[in-house]
Amino acid sequence: MSYLDNILFAIVLIAGFGFFALSVKKIIRNINLGVDVDRKDNPKARWANMAMIALGQSKMVKRPVAGILHIFVYVGFVIINIELLEIIIDGLFGTHRIFAPYLGGVYDVLIASFEILAILVIFAVTVFWIRRNLVRLNRFIHSDLTGFPKSDANYILYFETVLMILFLLMNASDLHLQNVPGGVFHKAGSFPISQFIAPVFNGMSNELVVLLFEAFWWLHIVGILIFMNYLYFSKHLHILLAFPNTYFANLKPEGQFDNLASVTKEVKLMMDPNADPFAAAPADENAVPAKFGASDVQDLNWVQLLNAYTCTECGRCTSSCPANQTGKKLSPRKIMMDTRDRLQEVGKNIDANKGVFVPDNKTLLNDYITPEELWACTSCNACVEECPVNISPLSIIMDMRRYLVMEQSAAPMSLNAMMTNIENNGAPWQYSQQDRLNWKNEN
Repeated sequence: MSYLDNILFAIVLIAGFGFFALSVKKIIRNINLGVDVDRKDNPKARWANMAMIALGQSKMVKRPVAGILHIFVYVGFVIINIELLEIIIDGLFGTHRIFAPYLGGVYDVLIASFEILAILVIFAVTVFWIRRNLVRLNRFIHSDLTGFPKSDANYILYFETVLMILFLLMNASDLHLQNVPGGVFHKAGSFPISQFIAPVFNGMSNELVVLLFEAFWWLHIVGILIFMNYLYFSKHLHILLAFPNTYFANLKPEGQFDNLASVTKEVKLMMDPNADPFAAAPADENAVPAKFGASDVQDLNWVQLLNAYTCTECGRCTSSCPANQTGKKLSPRKIMMDTRDRLQEVGKNIDANKGVFVPDNKTLLNDYITPEELWACTSCNACVEECPVNISPLSIIMDMRRYLVMEQSAAPMSLNAMMTNIENNGAPWQYSQQDRLNWKNEN
């Protein structure tokens, strides 16, 4: 590569990582729009969670076919991109396989393993494409997955396939140039897969093969940079966010709900005969009272917003949801996708208004998620249990239900009747206190 090529490569590299850094900055800003919540407790359990679930893929393999294939793609894509460091150094300084002389036989093992993993990635991606487009598994053609989200999955599969093919073609042309009389490139690496592709270049002039090698090299590295920046718009963002998401996941037992501190304080004051009735009043009489529950993304906590960005859109949650299976409108996947879409919309609003959110007369509740969806949930935690990256759609559903009940008094009639019975009879049933045990006298 000439000095001009090195300079051009540096510009492309800076632009690629620069745009990616801006995207990461926006994601962090948007996540921080959420309410603060402490998730710093028990770091040992949190590291174990991340190691087992994000790194070890322990929840993915509960469905063995998809799980094992996903491991091929995940491990292959991550490990193959270790070579990205060498490509960057070669591109900046005009060297060729700069690590080879220093790593010796280890380098041969690395390149060979990269090639084997590349073939496994292509195989796995092909099976994924068949499952999605020919077999058409129900969770991939569900009514909640339409438009860009549905196409996005295929775009990713095409991206990964092309990048792996370019990697192998780059290696094959490199190997050919190593073996020509006089050796255009120095000997470096072991190529168990591309050695079968290299004969394609036989009969071509060295100049043409060098040109092809450089084309494959440039397309591979630029493709990686494009893919990296595409993550911001894609469900594939989970390859980065799965790690913090599993680390900051809720460690409490599933089904154990949190209590609103403000409500707990009010109840304690009501039950304490010696309490100061003005103790709950805010110090600032002009202060806006805290909202009960959530009607928009700013009312959710930052972990819930991280959940939304991490969603893989795999549909395991929806396919296991009993409400969805019985024809209800609820789809836990849609809950997460809607939350992310609204969060993106709020972020764009802030960008357009110089860092300040200007009310747009829209909210997550009603404009994205309907009360009918929320009340269809049985709170069984099946979606939480199934999620391969520890996302909790249920926590968002419950917070929005809280808003409906405590802020708008908009609970369904059946729930209102139950709460009235509890208030009047001390039980959910419409029986007086003295009749509550009559059932035991019946045969």
